[in-house]
Amino acid sequence: MKFKTWLLFPLFGSLLTGCAGIPDGARAVNDFELDRYLGQWYEIARLDHSFERDLDCVTASYSLRDDDVIRVINRGYNLEKQEWNEAEGKAYFIDSENEGRLKVSFFGPFYGGYNVLELDDGYQWALVSGPSRDYLWILSRTPRLDPSVDKRLREQAARLDFPVEELIEVEQGAACPARDD
Repeated sequence: MKFKTWLLFPLFGSLLTGCAGIPDGARAVNDFELDRYLGQWYEIARLDHSFERDLDCVTASYSLRDDDVIRVINRGYNLEKQEWNEAEGKAYFIDSENEGRLKVSFFGPFYGGYNVLELDDGYQWALVSGPSRDYLWILSRTPRLDPSVDKRLREQAARLDFPVEELIEVEQGAACPARDD
């Protein structure tokens, strides 16, 4: 399996802006528990960006490094080229560790905002934004998300003035090859 390292990758396109902010009117979740958030997440839908265009089978994996920095591994598969793309980054809390706001870097000193706007009590799904309404992701612990939950998250994003009509669906089904993790 061929892997290609990217400096910019899904979930953190906000690095282009160098801003660790949050969209006006949006609020990150409180009572955030990093230990429960760690692990693998599947990208269900996203706003499209050039750095992740044509990628499906996208996952983000979070773990703690030995120095207590959050390790981020983003991985996606280009179905047409039949190749994996991967990037490794690091994340830090912006303010309190109880608030779902982080700054993430995949390239040197440049950081982008990562804001958990909605989160299931069981940490099974999440709605995440970057620093502006140009970045939005619907994430799930499983490759499929219950349609009623998906609808609820899209409605919440629409209430926050995100362009939900522009969300693209991410293939997470049979077209995705087995991952060699």
